[in-house]
Amino acid sequence: MPPKTFTTAQLQARTLKRGERVRLVAELPGVPQGAEGKVAMANGFTWNRYWVRLVDGRVVGHIDHGDLVRTRDYERFLVARDREAIEAELAAQRAAEAAEAAPAEADGADGGDAGAGEAVVNGVAVPAYLLQRSADARTRLGA
Repeated sequence: MPPKTFTTAQLQARTLKRGERVRLVAELPGVPQGAEGKVAMANGFTWNRYWVRLVDGRVVGHIDHGDLVRTRDYERFLVARDREAIEAELAAQRAAEAAEAAPAEADGADGGDAGAGEAVVNGVAVPAYLLQRSADARTRLGA
């Protein structure tokens, strides 16, 4: 059975408790990414933030939940974050390619008069083939 892959959201889903060992996944002013520490205090109901006592003895307060991960999950978090960034980049490329291909497909698929243009109604472009269908239906109905 292949090892289970986690998302960054899954690795950060559970709130942290006082005494848990954590590592920073974001760089904070004066504190580098990857700094290790222990949760000294947890605050918040809807916005979880923490005071963390770092291994060098400093105490850093008001660290957002999204900037911390448990020490045991740190390496998995970095791998998941890199994987999610690559997936997002590929999805953006696919969307850009689809957007480029869509106008070309619409031009070839209108099936009507190639010289007829699109109309804009309430800021929305109505394709020429739909305008032609409407005109044909009015002719059939004698309107």
